[in-house]
Formats: sequence, C-alpha cells, structure tokens
Amino acid sequence: MSEHLLDRPVWSALTGHQSHLALCKGGALRMDPAFGLFAAVRGEAVDNLALGDLVREHGVTGLVELAPVPTPPGTERVSAAVCWQMVAETLPPARAVAFAIEALTDADAPAMLALATLTKPGPFFSRTHELGSFVGVKIDDRLAAMAGERLRPEGFTEVSGVCTHPDHRGEGYAAGLMAHVARRIADRGEAPFLHSYADNVGANRLYESLGFRLRREMIFTVLKPVQ
Repeated sequence: MSEHLLDRPVWSALTGHQSHLALCKGGALRMDPAFGLFAAVRGEAVDNLALGDLVREHGVTGLVELAPVPTPPGTERVSAAVCWQMVAETLPPARAVAFAIEALTDADAPAMLALATLTKPGPFFSRTHELGSFVGVKIDDRLAAMAGERLRPEGFTEVSGVCTHPDHRGEGYAAGLMAHVARRIADRGEAPFLHSYADNVGANRLYESLGFRLRREMIFTVLKPVQ
C-alpha cells in the first residue's frame, strides 16, 4: 500500500509545493529557519546522520512522523509528544460572525510575531506568515487574533497559527477565523488539516465542531544540538 501524503506531512510539503523553502543535506530536509523548524528524512540510516548535521547547523528542529525519530549523534531529544492529525473532508455550513475578518499583510508581520510569541500557538518565526494567507481580527487597530496556513502537501493545506490575545478570549475569534481559513482552502479544491496535541481536549472539541476529524495520531519530536 502506498504511503499517504499526510503520513509524512513535512516531507510531502518540502518535496512538493514548498520545496523552495527546503535546506537539503543528503536525504534530510529542513525548512528555512526564518519560516519554521520542521524537518524530515528520506528514511535510510545514513539520512539520520544528515539530519544531525542540519540540527547542529540550524538549531532546534521538529519532526512530525508516525513514530518517534531516532536521536542523531550530536543532538538530544527535547520532547516527543503525541499529536492528533485532523482533516476536514466536509465543512459545516458557514456561519455569520459578529466581527470583521481582515487579510493580514507584511505590514502586520511584527504584530503577528508578537501575538504568536505571547500566546505560543506553535512554532512561529519572522517569516512564518509568508507560508500562506493569514487573516485576523483587530480591536482598536491592534491585532487581537489570527489564523493562517502552514504546510502544503499536494491537495492539502494545514491550518495553523491560530491564537487570540488573552484580553480577547471568549469572543469566538479563533473559531470564526479557523472556519474562514478552512473554507477558503476547501474552495480552492484542497482539504484543510491541522495538528493538535492529543491532550488538548478543549481545542480538539472546537476543531471537531468545525468539521475536523481525527485521521491518525502522529509524534512531534523536537531535537536540539548537544551543548
């Protein structure tokens, strides 16, 4: 049976639509650190050695795979967490929201990075916002919430960067923005998907209400160079 593209989402993205973002060493690939920390290997033992080179050269690195990744020489494992990979094959009917959703641009990049740094929705760096389209909600001209796109394997786009400033939680911004992003992905003929920690029960229930369903469990392994 052939491997599903989402069984190896980082490899699928960095050898496909987003190959221009990949730093390559042997059979190992890593996303340009300005955009993200994700990496993947082709699968041979020698590729794990190449992965170690990338970790030592570029710092903290994350892999999303079906199983924990062996720790390459010269690196150490920071964490290995179980994640849910969820896909929305069908979306519920669109609902009106009581707030304005704005397209975010490069001019919003500092505010986006600041919001992500504060709320920690997942890895977010100086150029992560360039991985796809992002939208947000602004209150008094300040960014209060956002959501956007990240990995893009063929036929799929990951919903990511979903976060709300602590002062504005409970207003439905995250749900409204996620639904907007997912609908836009579906409208261009792709399937929205996402990754969420398995123990994040509240968030996973929200995602289910938006049409996302568990596809399978994945392991998010984080490696760093040995000091």
